[in-house]
Amino acid sequence: MVMVEAGQLRKGLAIMLEGTPHMIVEMEFKKPGKGQALYKCKFKNLLTEQLYERTYRSGDRFETADVTETDFQYLYSDGDSFHFMHTDTYEQIQISADNIGDQKHFLKEELVIKALLHEGHPIAIELPNFVILEVSHADPGVKGDTASGATKPVTLETGYTVNVPLFIQEGNSLRIDTRTGAYVERVNR
Repeated sequence: MVMVEAGQLRKGLAIMLEGTPHMIVEMEFKKPGKGQALYKCKFKNLLTEQLYERTYRSGDRFETADVTETDFQYLYSDGDSFHFMHTDTYEQIQISADNIGDQKHFLKEELVIKALLHEGHPIAIELPNFVILEVSHADPGVKGDTASGATKPVTLETGYTVNVPLFIQEGNSLRIDTRTGAYVERVNR
């Protein structure tokens, strides 16, 4: 068990709060005219994804969380769970669909992701910022509808629907931003 003081807290550090691993997502240092320095932290609960803020004084101590980030390759989903394989040891893990959430829309076989492990157990995944997915269904653009910025919805190979420019057709490969779920560009393969 490694202990750190409030002055050692930084963005990206995982610590234990109330028996649960939390990641510091934002940190602000304040030194009032009198008294101790204050550290205003925004945390993300790594189990529930809930965000909240707390303020600590310079003498407060924290236990670091045993959280590691490891590369895994996505294999398949059986509906209730998503299955991944460690890229070095070939060990397989499964993560519940609840913990994956909306990230499932961007998972395709063989995609390498980062998995957060707490005490050896998977708790969350981190996708690459961009993924390339193929269009599985696209209605044709309406002839003569060439207004600037016109879009249409298409369905991708994972079942995700995204708005794209009218020239996109079935079979096209698209770069999708996993942080926003938005179309970025068409990719030639």
